[in-house]
Amino acid sequence: MNVLVAGASGAIGRPLVAELIRRGHMVTGMTRSDAGAKALAALGATVARVSALDADAVGRAMKEARAEVVIDELTALPADPSRMSDAAAGDRKLRLEGGGNLHRTALACGARRYIQQASGFFLRPGPGLGDESEGMAVDASPRIADHARTYAELESRVLGAEGIEGVAMRYGFFYGPGTWYHQEGASADQVRRGEFPIIGDGEGVWSWVHIDDAAVATADALTIPPGAYHIVDDDPSPVALWLPAFARFVGGPPPPHVTVEQALASAGEDAVYYGTKLRGASNAKAKETFGFLPRRQEWLRTP
Repeated sequence: MNVLVAGASGAIGRPLVAELIRRGHMVTGMTRSDAGAKALAALGATVARVSALDADAVGRAMKEARAEVVIDELTALPADPSRMSDAAAGDRKLRLEGGGNLHRTALACGARRYIQQASGFFLRPGPGLGDESEGMAVDASPRIADHARTYAELESRVLGAEGIEGVAMRYGFFYGPGTWYHQEGASADQVRRGEFPIIGDGEGVWSWVHIDDAAVATADALTIPPGAYHIVDDDPSPVALWLPAFARFVGGPPPPHVTVEQALASAGEDAVYYGTKLRGASNAKAKETFGFLPRRQEWLRTP
């Protein structure tokens, strides 16, 4: 198929483009950077040097690509998660406005399917693991609520559109090469410096997915039934379990423990929500529908 990938030089974009090309698809990768363009060309993709915020340029790229499927992996995330508050407004603008340009152009150009990056870790609170019927935690702490509203708006746009098939890939937290959660990633550096504590009892449950497994699942999404899917591994785990294991994996000291009150005073409501209130996601639908087979988390395999 002719596939256009927006955000093609990002953490998931590069392994996704490589997987699509390996399967024989003709891929156009959208990127704004020189380094991204070189990397995509080296993978064998056609490169479109385009900002998603430039609607006219997006239209030209879409027509040239003759895209049957459009994959929206647009993000503007910082290299270090500690700078997320500074990047949040730009990230939201790119996803909503840039993604809006991309989606409208896909409709106008007759693409048959639109695949959207979505979230499998900002689920509405509730018991156990959430399935795809769960909405986003739009009433959470301030910044998390903003993220949740963004993802809810993206899903509504893509899954509610007429004339084009919509797929929402609700990814877990990415780990592996090129992500924050890797031996060379920014979160590993935080852990090694003792800057990533367990808050309270550490009961917040995080859902994860290896970046390469996410790429394979997204390539599969070219042909699966439309709808939302949790693209998470089999190991949703509370912070009290995964964080000490991750610290050992990256060669860091045991993470410190702080009380909820201490965390509220030093890091704020959002840090407490991440540490104590996140809800894990079930991957049963993806497994049953298209045989999603994620690997076990690397650090949970480390004794």
